Amino acid sequence: VAFYLVLGYLLFTAASNMNYIWKWTSVPKYFAYEKTDTLTAPLDGTVQYNGTTLVVQGRDDSKEVVLEKGYTLLVKNGDNIYADDKIAEKTSMQMGPLIEGLIVTLQISGLAAAMAFSIGFILALMRISNYQFLKDIATVYIAIIRGTPLLVQIFIFYFIIATIFELERFLAGAISLGLFFGAYIAEVLRGAIQSIDKGQYEAAKSLGMNYFQTMVYIIMPQALKRALPTLVGEMIALVKDSSLVSVISITDLTKVGREIVANTFSPFETDR
Repeated sequence: VAFYLVLGYLLFTAASNMNYIWKWTSVPKYFAYEKTDTLTAPLDGTVQYNGTTLVVQGRDDSKEVVLEKGYTLLVKNGDNIYADDKIAEKTSMQMGPLIEGLIVTLQISGLAAAMAFSIGFILALMRISNYQFLKDIATVYIAIIRGTPLLVQIFIFYFIIATIFELERFLAGAISLGLFFGAYIAEVLRGAIQSIDKGQYEAAKSLGMNYFQTMVYIIMPQALKRALPTLVGEMIALVKDSSLVSVISITDLTKVGREIVANTFSPFETDR
């Protein structure tokens, strides 16, 4: 506790001595802000309002203005108004760009996680298969994916494969993450499955279980329990690495943060 108190004091002192203008008051509006929608007069004329319908009566023409629910009338019956004058307004709270970016990050991370688990499980079974060609396919895939940077894979998938199949950038980013982390999850699951004692397989076989029943009821529950800590770590890494999809113009939390910094020149407040 004493160490962190001293560290906090030193950081506070250093920040106070910086030649930087702090703008903390500008941060809340990027989480949520108040939006005002207005209705304007379509022409010059007189307001005629009977409680349900608003009509602007001009010299040669008249037009009806539809007041949706939530709008507050700014004029009275019989008022003279001009075109584009405000006649009603509605105020509502809207999600700010940071919240919208966070939602996109969680959506793409969730979709990528589901793909990664599916791919990883299939690859793990291929790696422990008795068929050599399945082992070779999974081994080569895992070696290539784990041996190349995620950023390069995102670029290759988006500009080549996604272009050929006309995939949206959101889906392209999620698939790229899923393919990448699927290789890591495959090795985690393979190691967990192979760590189960051989006696478990033999006991299941003696009870008359086939391979599918043995994996579902005996092996996988134990393997998942052993692999859970590592799998949680991979999911945390997936969420963090999802920031790389901003390079293909997906408006996630990272891209939103960069845009706010570019507009406000407030990197410290935005990063915090």
